[in-house]
Amino acid sequence: MKKVVKFGGSSLASPEQFRKVGKIIKEEDTRRYVIPSAPGKRYAKDIKVTDMLYQCYDMAERGEAFEALLNKIQDRYEEIIQGLGLELSLQEEFRVIAETLKKKPGRDYAASRGEYLNGRVLAEYLGFAFVDAAEIILFREDGIVDMDQTGEMIRNCLSQKEYAVIPGFYGAFKDGTIKTFSRGGSDVTGSLVAGAIYADMYENWTDVSGFLVADPRIINNPEVIETITYRELRELAYMGASVLHEEAIFPVRRAGIPINIRNTNMPEEKGTMIVESTCRKSKYTITGIAGKKGFASINVDKDLMNSEIGFCRRVLSVFEDNGLSFEHMPSGIDTMTIFVNQSEFEEKEQQVISGIHRAVQPDVLEMESDLALIAVVGRGMRETRGTAGRIFSALAHARVNVKMIDQGSSELNVIIGVKNRDFETAIQAIYDIFVTARL
Repeated sequence: MKKVVKFGGSSLASPEQFRKVGKIIKEEDTRRYVIPSAPGKRYAKDIKVTDMLYQCYDMAERGEAFEALLNKIQDRYEEIIQGLGLELSLQEEFRVIAETLKKKPGRDYAASRGEYLNGRVLAEYLGFAFVDAAEIILFREDGIVDMDQTGEMIRNCLSQKEYAVIPGFYGAFKDGTIKTFSRGGSDVTGSLVAGAIYADMYENWTDVSGFLVADPRIINNPEVIETITYRELRELAYMGASVLHEEAIFPVRRAGIPINIRNTNMPEEKGTMIVESTCRKSKYTITGIAGKKGFASINVDKDLMNSEIGFCRRVLSVFEDNGLSFEHMPSGIDTMTIFVNQSEFEEKEQQVISGIHRAVQPDVLEMESDLALIAVVGRGMRETRGTAGRIFSALAHARVNVKMIDQGSSELNVIIGVKNRDFETAIQAIYDIFVTARL
């Protein structure tokens, strides 16, 4: 059995956290390939190493002296090295980084050094081989990972190494130039490695005990989701729920590899299993609730709209011509509503309105601002009658006015539109009716 295990920045921020990580890895010899992030915050007002490296590069680009800040970063690693009692020197590594930064190689290079150096330390601590991610993760010229070539390079490299540490967050172009993923991209590295070697499991260790049913900033101590499918996770992640980088799903989903979200500080807890499909029934009718504020809606009303060929295409082309993407688009026989990001839309609203009038000559065109969208997601909704009715009842009881409700054909999710001011109240009401009432 082979497991790929990824540890986030909070799990590797101090000697104490390193020791927790080491204990977890050594407990199972199946945990063979380890993906570390850069050191995160040690306490609330601390600064992440990656942010400090970005600052170093910005100073170098402006021609300012950055050495003092780089020395502070080196001190962070020395604190970990000394705390673990390792005989490891990163002096030469930091000399190379300083010289390279003066040549202004790009912010991606600077940011990647956090994971690279933490990988060096973790490999030394575990006694594992170190593999530079730049040697096995290949980006195409368009900035997208070359999946086939990367998979082959990973397999060729790791077939010769029983245990290894591979830094997360970055890879390289063919010419060796460093390229990073977006923030949180160490999740993607772990997924690429797991998919390439056909791992039995991808464990993603962080500072929470799994994926939560709702945002803990809104719901006090929300329940942990025991099992969630890739599709459910995708729906929730799209609406802002974040424990795992959304691009990390695809490499393992393609290979049918489950992901286990675990808590480094509470390793005894099982966390959340993310799977392709499952026979297990959800503990509750819903799997999770997520949402975002800050939308505007544009309602286009025209009699016999459904008989006009290309009507929707002409409306959406107006948004495309103005460089705007839409978030959601429920429709009826004679109406269609487009939800867009309000902050982006406001600057171009008049161009869009006049464009729609020219394109389709609507009978009525109305707009509404300060809206929020909430997704209620769950495979259990397919087999449960009255889910939408329970949502309406809960929101009515909480005195929340529903501006829109739409259920996808998969019956996997229900999207609800409410005013921004009712966002938190709505989520609490939905959580209470489906979760708290069952406890």
